[in-house]
Amino acid sequence: MKIRTKKINLLTPLVLSGGVFLLTACGDSSSETDTSSEPLTPISGIATFAPAGNLSADVTWTNYGVPYVKADDLESLGFGVGYAFAQDNLCILADQIVKFNSKRSFYFGPDAVPGSGDSGNLLTDFGFLTLGIRDNAEVGFEQISEKAQALLTGYAAGYNKYINETPEADMDPTCAGQPWVQDITPIDLMTYAQGVALLPGAANFTGPLFLGVPNNQTFVTSESGEPVVLNFDISTVGIPDTNPTESGSNGWAIGSELSATEQGMLIANPHFPHTGNQRFWQFGIEVPGHLKVVGGSLSGMPGIVNIGFNENVAWTHTFSTASRFTIHRLTLDPENSEGTSYMLDGESVPMTTKTHDIRVATGPGTYMTLRKTSYYSEFGPVIVIPNALPWGTDGTGQDVAYALYDANLPNYDLFDHWLGMNMADSIEAYKQTFVDFTGTVFNNAMAVDAQGNAFFTDGSSVPHILPDALAVWAEDPLYQALTEQAGLFIFPGDDSAFMPQGTVPFDQAPQLERNDFVQNSNDSFWLTNPAAPIEGLSPLWGPVGNQQSLRSRLGQKMLAEGGSVDGRFTREDLVDRLIGNRNYLGEAVLEDLLALCETQGATPVTMADSSTVVITPACDALALWDGRMNLASQGAMMFREFAFEFNRDPQWQVAYDPEQPTTTPNTLAANNTVLQQLATAQQRIINAGLDPAASLGSVQFVERSNPDGTPSGVKLPWGGANNIEGGFNVFRSNMGNDGTILPRHRYPLLPGSDLSAEAGGYHITYGSSWMFAMEFTADGPEAEGLLTYSQSSNVLSDHYLDQTLLYSEQPQLRSLHFQQEDIDANAATTATLSGDSLR
Repeated sequence: MKIRTKKINLLTPLVLSGGVFLLTACGDSSSETDTSSEPLTPISGIATFAPAGNLSADVTWTNYGVPYVKADDLESLGFGVGYAFAQDNLCILADQIVKFNSKRSFYFGPDAVPGSGDSGNLLTDFGFLTLGIRDNAEVGFEQISEKAQALLTGYAAGYNKYINETPEADMDPTCAGQPWVQDITPIDLMTYAQGVALLPGAANFTGPLFLGVPNNQTFVTSESGEPVVLNFDISTVGIPDTNPTESGSNGWAIGSELSATEQGMLIANPHFPHTGNQRFWQFGIEVPGHLKVVGGSLSGMPGIVNIGFNENVAWTHTFSTASRFTIHRLTLDPENSEGTSYMLDGESVPMTTKTHDIRVATGPGTYMTLRKTSYYSEFGPVIVIPNALPWGTDGTGQDVAYALYDANLPNYDLFDHWLGMNMADSIEAYKQTFVDFTGTVFNNAMAVDAQGNAFFTDGSSVPHILPDALAVWAEDPLYQALTEQAGLFIFPGDDSAFMPQGTVPFDQAPQLERNDFVQNSNDSFWLTNPAAPIEGLSPLWGPVGNQQSLRSRLGQKMLAEGGSVDGRFTREDLVDRLIGNRNYLGEAVLEDLLALCETQGATPVTMADSSTVVITPACDALALWDGRMNLASQGAMMFREFAFEFNRDPQWQVAYDPEQPTTTPNTLAANNTVLQQLATAQQRIINAGLDPAASLGSVQFVERSNPDGTPSGVKLPWGGANNIEGGFNVFRSNMGNDGTILPRHRYPLLPGSDLSAEAGGYHITYGSSWMFAMEFTADGPEAEGLLTYSQSSNVLSDHYLDQTLLYSEQPQLRSLHFQQEDIDANAATTATLSGDSLR
């Protein structure tokens, strides 16, 4: 294998400006590369595998460490992307390969928190074995297209090249030299992708899957069959959170009627964790004459852009409200004393079983083998949730068990669907990808083409339960009660009419095409555009007629206000809407809240426990607040803490009206409850040792972890809003599991708030991530964007913090490069990568 690199001369020296290091690079504009736009040919003509297995990719790293990979075939394209990604985020993908291959117990022992007895690694390992994602990957690899196979094969080769040819001292010290950082195969990547497809569904049921055994049976045994007693507390397994990382997003596709240039425009604003397995990574790809895309993707996407744009179409995604799974209540056969047969259409059906073994580290260099038997019905694997979904007698007196059906188990469409989007040359071509594939897993999709045709669909994988069965279910009081109690869709498991028929076909999915706009901010599909509500679909897609979140209402409000050119939007307008740090609740109630403060004056507020609080500090702070969540916004923390209290018991004079969903509820109720909320928020801040009138930039910050998980001590001021006050550019503290076992520090949060007394404010670990505003022009796509946490998670990288510092100085975006002349002009390093195919 060879790599040839060229460092571009930096014509501008290192400059220190406002605490931010700015590095300007310039390349030779007389590059031999033809920078003219070549017409793209259909994807059917694109080369897949490298000739004779000789991989070759040209990579240009521009400012902020963004790689642009060019290759003549898809395998080589994946090769270049895999190498560049490993350079930036090796430890994340290495960890995920271990996780989804059920090897955590082998490398790290049985507990997620070592020595705690939580058995977290055992649950994860056995859970993914029960779901069979590795088995599915081995079968599915032969079923995906040759194009997808080529991308996966090349990406694995590029990743392996990096770990085999890079000195350990240059690798991320978080995982450098660890035994779990190993060569990977295309099947490893396929397994990883199958695990990612289950993130909003079955992946959250590893605990219930582990407990899924008949009464009086042990969970695990030794290799010889002896029961193994675990310290694991089964009462800790409850109804899973199907969005544990609180993934959210905003997306706007602006059509010709609202665009100042009458060409398509887009806002992409995913709200995702800033650490862990859902970090985005920015890059560009090109197969000359066939494919040219710029954007960002989640870890392990093998050379395909999840959110981005090509010369003709731009697309983004938001987390969908749809359910990707269903639970089925099995009626156990009373004639089967073991409780392992169930009734289906009046016939007894025996459950099937699979036995899985894992090796578990018990100490340095010592291991034991644990064995577990998993049970399956025709609806899927059997689960148990204590005090909720039992295997045995339930509250009705029936003997039952529960099975899990996940529409993404398996999902072999992922790569071909995204590749189709990357190649789309019109909205019609983009829409056709949803006819051909169901690979967007858990996303709403918004797209616009250069002509200003805007399109929305919820393209996620939703179980297809036939309409007649849904109608029967909707009238069944038992199943409506079970569904409401669990907060999950629960259907009969004794009638094959309720067997999901794969995923809902595209023609029955929510979709809307407009020339003004389509949008989504994680509320359901129905108000994609208030002028054309979407109704009459399966309830599994999500609610209709529901009250909108404050963030959704702010998005709709900003769209209704229009842009600066006769109501039409410019790209500058979109940038302002994206990072302007407005918040809906402040705009709705601040004036009335200040009036209530003036009336109250220094008179103490009587609290529920009969204590009294003078709220003058809170009121004085709010009088200073400019209504935005900017760095210099004094009193912003005070309003946010009030918003946390208000959210628990909203006090509106005008109630929600489904006929006016974007403007109701409204008008603050000036009552004692609001005063108590303000007092509670004030005291929380004061008790934390903070000033209610503090500027947001003095209490909201980003602080990276050292490789060992300790805090770095460097706190970067951070502007931006929170969902709780109805912000659009959202950031918050997410101290939960980020999907990896990589060490990171966490500050304890005060009850009912994102505030941490120990941290001295808001420790930002989640929110706006890969965001951009773009428009199509006569000269091609033009865009500004930012990856807020920067390209690399490697503390040794020059691009570990550069974009983060840029945003910290002042919320702002940077120019994105699409045209070759712009890429060349901003090049810092180039490389020609070569290697051998893994085929």
